[in-house]
Amino acid sequence: MTAVHPPSGRRTGRKRGSYAKTEQKRRLILEAAFEVFSQDGYRSGSLRDIADRVQMSEAGLLHHFPNKSALLAAVLEHRDQRTADFFEPEGPGDARTGLIGILRLTAYNSSVPGIVELYCTLSAEATAPAHPAHDYFVRRYEWIRGTVTSIFEALRDQGDLVAGVEPASAARSTIGLFDGLQVQWLLDREAVDMVGELRAHLSRLVNFEVPAVE
Repeated sequence: MTAVHPPSGRRTGRKRGSYAKTEQKRRLILEAAFEVFSQDGYRSGSLRDIADRVQMSEAGLLHHFPNKSALLAAVLEHRDQRTADFFEPEGPGDARTGLIGILRLTAYNSSVPGIVELYCTLSAEATAPAHPAHDYFVRRYEWIRGTVTSIFEALRDQGDLVAGVEPASAARSTIGLFDGLQVQWLLDREAVDMVGELRAHLSRLVNFEVPAVE
């Protein structure tokens, strides 16, 4: 499986002058917003808290992001960039690593409930085409479906997929379970073991024991 990367509408490369400074400031804002939402949650985290962390006014912050919804979507995209390495294979043909990456990402999410709350809330609101984060979530689901489908296709080619399991269908059901478990976990963290439930689901799709992750 080739390396995969989250969706982004931005080009990469060397930036110069004021543009580079603007991009640096955006990154600082996103890091601050990520910390605020991780610690305080989506609803409690305020623009003022974020602006204070980067020593800006709220008006200055909104110069980089036109509204809170746009900032929230950018934070999620920033999170995607931070967690992309979970899906990187450890070696050529190592498709099993992809399943472990899904579990590692689930375990990581358990450590940032504020970001999980942000994701669940914004993904529901963004089903409306006019929502500022709508395009982000369309791109993200297209990317994640393709990524997880490629994992199951590689497992099939290695003979590791249970007979009759269709990779694209397995990807959709895995993503649906992943998202649904997050909502249940937010409602009752003691009752829902996200990693355990997802590991059990994946184990029913393959011909080997999916290893546990810490």
